[in-house]
Amino acid sequence: MKIALVTDAWHPQVNGVVRTLDTVIGLLRDRGHEILVISPDQYRSFPAPSYPEIRLAYVRARTIGKRIEAFGADAVHLATEGPLCIQARRWCRRKELPFTTAYHTQFPEYLAKRTKLSPRVFWPYIRWFHRRSEAIMVSTESVRDQLQREGLAHIHHWSRGVDLQNFRADVPLPAEYRQLARPIQLYVGRVAIEKNIAAFLDSDQPGSKVVVGDGPALEGLKARHPEVHFVGRKSGSVLAGYYAGADVFVFPSKTDTFGLVIIEALACGTPVAAYPVTGPIDILTAKSGAMDDNLNAAIQRALTLDSANCIALGRKYSWDASASQFFNGLVSQDRHLQCHMSRRILAKAIFARV
Repeated sequence: MKIALVTDAWHPQVNGVVRTLDTVIGLLRDRGHEILVISPDQYRSFPAPSYPEIRLAYVRARTIGKRIEAFGADAVHLATEGPLCIQARRWCRRKELPFTTAYHTQFPEYLAKRTKLSPRVFWPYIRWFHRRSEAIMVSTESVRDQLQREGLAHIHHWSRGVDLQNFRADVPLPAEYRQLARPIQLYVGRVAIEKNIAAFLDSDQPGSKVVVGDGPALEGLKARHPEVHFVGRKSGSVLAGYYAGADVFVFPSKTDTFGLVIIEALACGTPVAAYPVTGPIDILTAKSGAMDDNLNAAIQRALTLDSANCIALGRKYSWDASASQFFNGLVSQDRHLQCHMSRRILAKAIFARV
């Protein structure tokens, strides 16, 4: 199958959306599918307001449409709700071509953090963007329920995976961990306001706090928390070592729909402390993590959990299964036409009986 994937989140960004798309695209190509990626790095772009590391590209719908047509796409997927996907959506609607979308981030809450407005202000846009898609791909049941309450019922389940060859409990640990007081409490991810990292750094648990990652809020947090160990961006087996050597992984975000870092930490045998929000409530069990509106309480409980239970849960997530779920959620033009013709035939049959 030829799949055109349009996304406003792409390299050099480092986040869960990019990592998910990159991994799934690679697996689908290995299976013989052709993927056309349309992303901001291919066009002129400008920095996102308040988040200059994210580039927003704006091109005409016709420009994107010509590339999709020349590619001969059998299916079109719009991964994000940004400018590129808006134009691709416009072209698909104009040509009456089916497309699917995905809800990767709690976009209203994300924008609310940056604008100080209520999340409700942004829900009409979310409904507009996703309503005409053939299916909205979501990673968890709680997000499915949330979208259904917003009047978006055409949901397809698309979970996430872990590279179990890399994220293991038996990897070498970072040398600096030997110098840190226990328990070591770890955060991994974007260092940005919407990740709510301040709630973790303000917690009063004894031991050491380690932050892996970078982002626009990094310098400000460094200045306010000189006692915290900010080690920058890590990847591969080095990142796995940071997970495996920590006593608890703290996930303070309230704007994620899943949280890849949660299942990576679990696969490395590290229990997770989090708020009871979308993502953690869909992944964690009482034996692998602790959730509480009081993050201090969640960290305390998580520190008592057995790593074996964490590993067992983390190993249930497969990228191969994730790629299959994504592929099965796509709607090809032929399938769309067949469904459309079936509905017409059924309608005629019902009318004839009447």
